[in-house]
Amino acid sequence: MPLSRTPIFYSIVRMFSLPHLRAVFKRFAKKSAWGIAIGKKSVYTMGMDTFLTHLPVAHRGLHDETRPENSMAAFLAAAQAGYAIETDVRYTKDRQLVLMHDDELERMCGDGRSVSAMTLSELSEVRLAGTAERIPTMGEFLEGVAGRVPLLIEIKSMENVSPEEICKDLQDALSGYKGEYAVQSFQPFYVKEYKRVCPEIMCGVLSSAGMKKTELGAFWRLKAYLLKNLKLNVTVKPDFISYNVEDLPQRAVTNFKGIKLGWTVRSAEAEARARQYVDNIIFEHYLAEK
Repeated sequence: MPLSRTPIFYSIVRMFSLPHLRAVFKRFAKKSAWGIAIGKKSVYTMGMDTFLTHLPVAHRGLHDETRPENSMAAFLAAAQAGYAIETDVRYTKDRQLVLMHDDELERMCGDGRSVSAMTLSELSEVRLAGTAERIPTMGEFLEGVAGRVPLLIEIKSMENVSPEEICKDLQDALSGYKGEYAVQSFQPFYVKEYKRVCPEIMCGVLSSAGMKKTELGAFWRLKAYLLKNLKLNVTVKPDFISYNVEDLPQRAVTNFKGIKLGWTVRSAEAEARARQYVDNIIFEHYLAEK
């Protein structure tokens, strides 16, 4: 990696730039809050106003046997029920933004191909889980939800996709959107870049204590250590974290001074346990308490 692309160089150059100082001022002026950690959960002062602290987030929409995950049917059901919506964004072969968790289509579509190897036109012929539902584009998603509920958008980790490229395209897609949204990713430098281009938007890091070699690739032990212990938060400075509830409690989560979300909660009992450690939840397969 060239020196100019390293986190240290990147942070030092930006730290003293006038645009960066203006962005920092704008960010704090809009949020008007500081987070402090007391006990296991976070406490917010001075009027923190974001859905992330209180409105449960429907994981990939409000999906069930008839409404596949990340389908427009699931998104519209969540909007009608008044829940925030979590979804996943990734590129097609022709660099179009679509909402799909897996790159491989096998699990959700029974198709042996992958999203990244197909154009949007080709992908439009695929159906989700044997229904009439297609894989939505970002534009279709935003038009359908139309600002009725907040959005939590996860940028999927993708090979050969730079932070600058994906964050610029996502920013462009959301530039005219009137609703509230936040961005998160397991890829910390996607988060860092989106904070740079959209300093007024809440950005968070996804993490877990149980990441596997198949999920992380080369140097997976080091990556797993960094993710589990939130070590890259020093350079990324996320506004919130989303942590696997099955791995809680974790010292790194307890010590984090921003907003804490837990994923993925699947029952009222699991919700009660998770709320001992986090401020809000990402849920599925039941109706979370609002």
